[in-house]
Amino acid sequence: MVPRRRPQFTQENIDQQLQQIHLLDPSSSSENLEQLGPLIKQIHGNRQQEVFLRTVRALIDSKDAEIEKICEDNYQDFISSVSTLFTVKSYTDKMKENIQSLDTSVSQLGRGLVDKKRALLQSKKTAANLDEAIDTLQACLRVLDVVNRVGDMIQEGKYWGALRSLEDIQSMPSTSLSQTPFFQHLLSSLPSLRAQIKDAVTASMKQWLLEIRNVSAEVGRLASEAMETRTRRWRSRREKDPSLRQSQVGSPVEMITYEKTEYFTPLFECIHIYTTLNSLEELQRSYQADRKAQSDLILPTPLPLAFLPQLTQEISGFFIVETHVLETTTSFRSERDVEELWDSLVAGLTSSITNALQTEKNPDEYLRVKECLLSFIMTLETSSYSTDTLQSFILLLFERYAKLLEAQFSRHFEIIVNQDDHLPMYIEAEHEVEAVLDVVFLPTTDKSRIKQSRPPFTLPWSQTFYLCCQDIRGFIDKFYAYTDGVPQHYSNINELLKKSLDSLLIEHVSEAIGKRLASLSNLSQIAQIVTNLEYFQASCPELERSLANLQPAQRGVIQLTAKASFESTLTRSLGRITGLITSKLDQFFELSEYEWTPATREDGPSMYLYELVNWLTTVVDSLVIKEAYKDEAYKGALEYIAGCLMNFLTGRDILLMNENAISNILVDVDFLDEELKRIGRSHLSTVFVELRMTTSIPLSDTVHEYLVPDMRHTSYSAVKHKRLQSLLEKLAKFGATQRDPAARELAEKRRKEADAVGRLFPGEGR
Repeated sequence: MVPRRRPQFTQENIDQQLQQIHLLDPSSSSENLEQLGPLIKQIHGNRQQEVFLRTVRALIDSKDAEIEKICEDNYQDFISSVSTLFTVKSYTDKMKENIQSLDTSVSQLGRGLVDKKRALLQSKKTAANLDEAIDTLQACLRVLDVVNRVGDMIQEGKYWGALRSLEDIQSMPSTSLSQTPFFQHLLSSLPSLRAQIKDAVTASMKQWLLEIRNVSAEVGRLASEAMETRTRRWRSRREKDPSLRQSQVGSPVEMITYEKTEYFTPLFECIHIYTTLNSLEELQRSYQADRKAQSDLILPTPLPLAFLPQLTQEISGFFIVETHVLETTTSFRSERDVEELWDSLVAGLTSSITNALQTEKNPDEYLRVKECLLSFIMTLETSSYSTDTLQSFILLLFERYAKLLEAQFSRHFEIIVNQDDHLPMYIEAEHEVEAVLDVVFLPTTDKSRIKQSRPPFTLPWSQTFYLCCQDIRGFIDKFYAYTDGVPQHYSNINELLKKSLDSLLIEHVSEAIGKRLASLSNLSQIAQIVTNLEYFQASCPELERSLANLQPAQRGVIQLTAKASFESTLTRSLGRITGLITSKLDQFFELSEYEWTPATREDGPSMYLYELVNWLTTVVDSLVIKEAYKDEAYKGALEYIAGCLMNFLTGRDILLMNENAISNILVDVDFLDEELKRIGRSHLSTVFVELRMTTSIPLSDTVHEYLVPDMRHTSYSAVKHKRLQSLLEKLAKFGATQRDPAARELAEKRRKEADAVGRLFPGEGR
């Protein structure tokens, strides 16, 4: 630094200064010594005493020189001037003394004043420092109070307020406190305080996750109950309005809503805190891991089916929460993360249900599982979760359900068929008629005809038909109970229903009845079976119409093939009647005692035929079956009688016979024809055509006509040449045993005719 130059006092300066104090002012009558104080003080303050004195001396010397010069010009004036100079000198000396005195006084006063001033300045500086220290301490106290309140807010759960307080501390305007080590230390501790807030809000969210897991089941239960209430209302409406029969519950389900959004405050606050701390990705990963762990804990291993409703409610609650979080947060949760949880949980659920149903044989369990899953699907249907897997799984279970249901009802049908007493159902009261007709599948005309009867009376069918119709309705109801609410795949469902119904009706009703026939020998019971089978045949078209009415909106109709099976079993039943009749006829033929070489012809029929015809007409006419079936029974019996008589004539059991025996057989045939006319069934006489034609050839000696092809085809088409050959051989054998030449000649003729007939084309006449 360049030293400050001291002021130099010139002559003009001194003159001017002296002039100011009137020392050099001749017009002034006073010395005005008071003005010397400031001048002396200035000189003293600038420490220019010596310089000033030298300047004053130089001034005096210059003035003396001027005086001497003046004196030379004017001595007198010089003398007066000298006198004046002495006066000035005296004044000067006095002034000098005064100056020295003043200088000493000023020096003393100045030193005291400087000391006081210095003390004052020091006091002010100390006071300022104290004020600054107080302000700093107060600021520190305020900051410390904020920091302390941050800890309290963390304990009180006011995490956002605590974080804002830390931000306020960090964003404080620059003050004297900002430069203190205390404040710098405080700033360095803010990350740890933020970490405390972060840990605290994370712990709060973890606790919330635990609580939300505990209440998920309750949330799902409330949602399911809301859905079930809506479903019940819809079903009630659908039952009242048949046009809505195929419609399902409205697509927007009445989802459970949260009355208090604050319930999600811990999560929202945690998201806000982490977002502020630029750590949202860390929270997202942690939240996804926690929810994944919770979803894994939902499914028990193994899964008790009784626990399935509670399980689906818990899963519903879980994903209702996820949906709410997804909708109320912008970028915290991604749909992909939620879908991963959904797909994983659905896969585990279906697998657990499959394992639980491995050994299940009760179709009602499958129905309960379906209802539970369907309620689960409808509860979450307004969300974006894909339910295709669950829908496919329900349809897969439906196939197993249908098989188990079919097996269950097949046992029912077999029990019904095997335990039937084959007696007509007895109706005692009017309400029983309505109850029965509401169950059976019959055309409207048949129902109207039955309603015209007044109780008590018997119905045409037995318990088998009624109970089977009842179980068929039960089967259909349970079948469609599963499809209720399931997306309609009509072709698949109809095909499955058709196969099941055909299987039940054919294998477990029709064929079961056929098996039961083999163990029955009571004709009235078999006749009842025939009637039942007739009504089963008639019920098939009515059943198809009933199914079409149940599903009016579907495309295509269900066409059953069971009717053909009932027709086949009906034929077997009629054959069984014929078989039992013929077995009884065998007993009559065992009593026939025909003589095959009588000497004369009988005038009347064989005695056993009276009993045979009486028994046959009594039994057949007593059967409660259609006249056409009775006709078939008569026809079957007569064909058997004709066959037996033909066997007598052409079979191997009888070795020989004569024409009288043949005539006696024809007498019996004539008797049977007369009886047929008596009972009004003369058209059945055609069963004896072959027998009459075959016997007429030897009796009328027209074998030569039979050997002519044209005649054989026109007049003797019913004759089988092998049987005719056998009959001719028996006649020939009888004639060969006779001694009468004419008889022996006739026998030889019969033999040749038999050979001629035998040489005909083997397949002709069979």
